[in-house]
Amino acid sequence: MKRPEPLSAEFFCVICRTPFQNAFPLDDQGRCGICRHGLRGFDAAYCFGAYEGVLRELIHLYKYGRVRTLARPLGDLMASALPRDERFDAIAPIPLHWRRQWQRGFNQSMLLARTLSGRTAIPVINALRRAHPTATQAGLSNTERRRNVAKAFDCRRPDAVAGKRILLIDDVMTTGSTAAACAVALKRAGAKRVALLTLARVDRRMDVADLEPQLINAGGAS
Repeated sequence: MKRPEPLSAEFFCVICRTPFQNAFPLDDQGRCGICRHGLRGFDAAYCFGAYEGVLRELIHLYKYGRVRTLARPLGDLMASALPRDERFDAIAPIPLHWRRQWQRGFNQSMLLARTLSGRTAIPVINALRRAHPTATQAGLSNTERRRNVAKAFDCRRPDAVAGKRILLIDDVMTTGSTAAACAVALKRAGAKRVALLTLARVDRRMDVADLEPQLINAGGAS
């Protein structure tokens, strides 16, 4: 199997790093429309690669095939995508609802967070709680995704996040709605800064016909 390739783009948002075909969606500061209107929730977003090809296959083996040993090599890929000039006080994985975690047997984001912690010496804190289950995000519009996860999370450790720079961890970013809801919960608890780091993100420069089957197979990507 080939080694996954990092995501590359000539044009991207300076905040959420969403790649674009051209500079048209960006303002004179390099921000996309969603970030311009403050709808992201988080202050920055980073990822290793696009949710396609070899990387998508590895994520499916890890997440749905339950090959937990992939957490270490996949976590190493995530670590390589973290900017060297960023400093964080804690790593917070996005939680699963207890029913989904019981069915899967593990929280994929937590295992990735622990690998990243081992590489960076940043402590992992179980700061977030999914207050209630949500419908799968696959097939929903951006607005429906935001509404689906609105108020779905709360911070269970406000003492651990107040005044801190938090690195939020998830495996795949689709629109960022889940991460945004988590970031809002962390900031309400007093977090100073929240950045998102994912292993992969859906590249919306792809043809819609190619994108839809991947979103359906993702079964609830953020």
